[in-house]
Amino acid sequence: MTPLTDIGEMRLSEAEEGGADYFFKASFDAMTAIGSPSEIVNIFSLIHGAEIQKVIDKVSQVPFALPPHMLEALFRRPSDNLLTAAMHVMRCCYKGDCDLSSLIGEWKGWQDCVEYWPGELASEDIIILAQQLMQHGVIGKAKVRRLQRNETSEYSNEFNVIDYIIAARNHFGMSRDDAANLTMTEFTLLLAAKYPEQKGLTKDEYDAVAEAHIAKQAARRAKQKQH
Repeated sequence: MTPLTDIGEMRLSEAEEGGADYFFKASFDAMTAIGSPSEIVNIFSLIHGAEIQKVIDKVSQVPFALPPHMLEALFRRPSDNLLTAAMHVMRCCYKGDCDLSSLIGEWKGWQDCVEYWPGELASEDIIILAQQLMQHGVIGKAKVRRLQRNETSEYSNEFNVIDYIIAARNHFGMSRDDAANLTMTEFTLLLAAKYPEQKGLTKDEYDAVAEAHIAKQAARRAKQKQH
C-alpha cells in the first residue's frame, strides 16, 4: 500500500535487501490505543518537549552557571520516559503484525537494571516520527482556511476521540470502522470539502482588515487637522 504522507500515513523499510516494510497510520483508532483522553494529551505534550522544557526551567533557576559538561549530559539524549512514549505511539499507529523491535528497539530488564537495546532507527528519529504521527492524529496538519470564530487558544487536558468518530459518521455517513480509520488531518480535509462556502474571516484576514481600517481612520483624522 502506498502511504499518503499528507494525511498521516508512513511506510518504513529496513535497510537490508529484502527487509520488512512497516506501515503506520495516525488514525483515531490508533489514538484510542495510545490511552485515555487525558493520557493522549499527556503523551502529546511529553513527546513535543514538555519534559525538556521542565529541565530548561529548572536550569534557569540555578543561581550560577552550570559547567558545560553538565549541560551536555542533561541534553545529550532523550530521557527514558520520552523515548518510551515515542515507541508506544509508533506501536499504536503500526498497521501490521510483525514485531517492531528490530526497527525501534526494545527495553530489556535484568534483576538489577533495565537497558534500551536500539533497533535500526536512532532514538531521535523515533521521537520525530512519533511527533509527526500525533500531530496528524490529534491536531491535524491540513492546510485549510480556519475562520476566526473557530479559532481558540483554550487548552484542553483531554482529547476525546469518540467525539470525532461520531462527528465523522454524522457528517459523512461513514461506518464506525471507516470513521475510526480517519486521521485528524483527513477529518479536517473532508469537512473543508463538504462545507467550502463558509462565510467569515480567518484571524489573519480579520487582523489585516482591522489594521487597514485603523490606518484609514488615522489618515482621515490627520487630514481633518490640516484643515
